[in-house]
Amino acid sequence: MSRLLKSAIGLAAVLAIAGGGYHWRFLREIPVRTASLEQNVEVRVFGIGTIEAQIVSKVGFQIAGKVVAIEADQGDIVKAGSSLAKLDDESQQAKLRKSEAAQRQAAANLAKTQAQRERAEVAYQQKKNVNARRQTLASRGSVSQEAAEDAQAAEEIALGDAKVIEADTKVAAVLQDDAASQRQIDAVVLAQHQLRAPFDARVISRHKELGGIVAAGEAVFTLIAPESIWVKAYIDEALAGGLRIGQRAFVRLRSEPDRRFETEIVRIDQENDRLTEERRVYVRCRVCDPQHQLRYLGEQAEVEIAKTVIPSGLFVPLKFVDGYDGRFGTVWVLQEGRLARRRVPVGERLLDGRVQVAPDGPGEIVIDDQADLREGRAARARNGS
Repeated sequence: MSRLLKSAIGLAAVLAIAGGGYHWRFLREIPVRTASLEQNVEVRVFGIGTIEAQIVSKVGFQIAGKVVAIEADQGDIVKAGSSLAKLDDESQQAKLRKSEAAQRQAAANLAKTQAQRERAEVAYQQKKNVNARRQTLASRGSVSQEAAEDAQAAEEIALGDAKVIEADTKVAAVLQDDAASQRQIDAVVLAQHQLRAPFDARVISRHKELGGIVAAGEAVFTLIAPESIWVKAYIDEALAGGLRIGQRAFVRLRSEPDRRFETEIVRIDQENDRLTEERRVYVRCRVCDPQHQLRYLGEQAEVEIAKTVIPSGLFVPLKFVDGYDGRFGTVWVLQEGRLARRRVPVGERLLDGRVQVAPDGPGEIVIDDQADLREGRAARARNGS
């Protein structure tokens, strides 16, 4: 065999191998995985938040003084009206006793003037009757005019005395009311030496100890209403559409990542955070006792909110959607045995990284990441979302 013939045969073999390789690599029909229709898919949104309390109160005394008793500590559950702490009240008790004595004295003075008034009224009535008889007799000439005038003057003097005693009685009544008011003021101030819980609460912190001096209005305890505990979560604005009060949410704490607490949305702030572009959403435990794990304020929590359920739809991993802008994206589709690129509307986004894709035209959506996909290439579908 000539050398030229051998070269031709070798070249033909190389071309055949190259052609076969090219056909196998670029022209043969390839199997691709396509998305399957899914039913009743729950759409959840995720947010990070912290445990807070809606009702937080820093309570203290309305007056200054020395603390002589502390009756509550961190973690205690206290009932409304129960004693939390007490100030030294010996001086105020003495003031109250003095005002009580003044009230009794005022009551005695009032009783005395009331008796004098009754006596003056009797004397006035007696003088009035005498004057009436003298005037009658004087008109008949039985008594002198001077006696009649003396009787008239005696009646007027008795009337004046009665009016003076009446005024003294009113003054005594006012003084008694003043003494009663002063006693009430002293009793209120004495009660202010006792610090009581304003509502059913749990003690979060104690700021003063026995023997300490507190100023008026200075916080001694920080209280919260246990039923007002909630989780304040921050949700990305892009995912917050459709959130509403009453939706279910699930909370996981950093201290207990293996447990999940069922909650519900109870408040959505009407103003978003302009810096982080997030919406503040508050969720509260549906069934929790006052000692539940959510009682530690400030702990970080992960929140998943069940926003909606999609009855039926196609869901594609986001890595298979090119140019995703929140509304549209480009995907591979298999139509009549050929691959093609198509821009389609994109809907809800799931926590596992998939997005809802609405097929815009015939064909199946390809969810395959093999590198030899190209438009017009022959392909066949193999199921498996």
